[in-house]
Amino acid sequence: MLSRASALLLPAFGRLHVTSDTAGARRPAPGSIVAANHTSLADPAVVLAALHRLGARPVVLATAGLWRVPLLGPALRREGHIAVHRGTARAAESLDAAAEALAAGRVVLIYGEGGLPRRRDSGELPPGPFRSGLARLAQATGAPVVPLGQAGSRRLTSGGPLKQLAGVATAPVRRPALHVHLGAPLHLPADTAEATAEAHRAVTAAWTVAARRAGREPRPA
Repeated sequence: MLSRASALLLPAFGRLHVTSDTAGARRPAPGSIVAANHTSLADPAVVLAALHRLGARPVVLATAGLWRVPLLGPALRREGHIAVHRGTARAAESLDAAAEALAAGRVVLIYGEGGLPRRRDSGELPPGPFRSGLARLAQATGAPVVPLGQAGSRRLTSGGPLKQLAGVATAPVRRPALHVHLGAPLHLPADTAEATAEAHRAVTAAWTVAARRAGREPRPA
């Protein structure tokens, strides 16, 4: 439902384009991990809409606080998305649940940075440092990782609460360019630090393509 809702509603707020390093934009194979950069509260809608266009309905790892939001929380539970209890003893449970989803042939979407950047402007910056969860999940399951870069969502929502609301309210008039680019699948090395660095490089490369095609020239970190 969330993927379909994103695909139906997003065109009213922005102009979404999807590209891929492979011949034609292909959906991630069953049992793949999609690793995306995280820049805005609007990211999930943009990425879900893009993957829905390709025929993929991913399981998303997201902060556990979203499960307390009316209407959204029940939808997340119903569709089998995975709550991440950051900073608690339950944090590792999300990786176990993600491994089960991959074993069942689901596509799993994970944000390697593990959170949003602490910025208020709407500009594009490279992905921040990745946490080790993505590498550990790939190592534990042997699943291929599909790097995904997205750009433009900060023009939908960024900044403080009032600016976020203003961004959403004016987006149907502005209809900013949104771009999602998928890199070629890769298998990460066995060393966790090396795997984390390789995943970060691949997502950064995909983000660079997305930012340029969205007309948002990347700035150095």
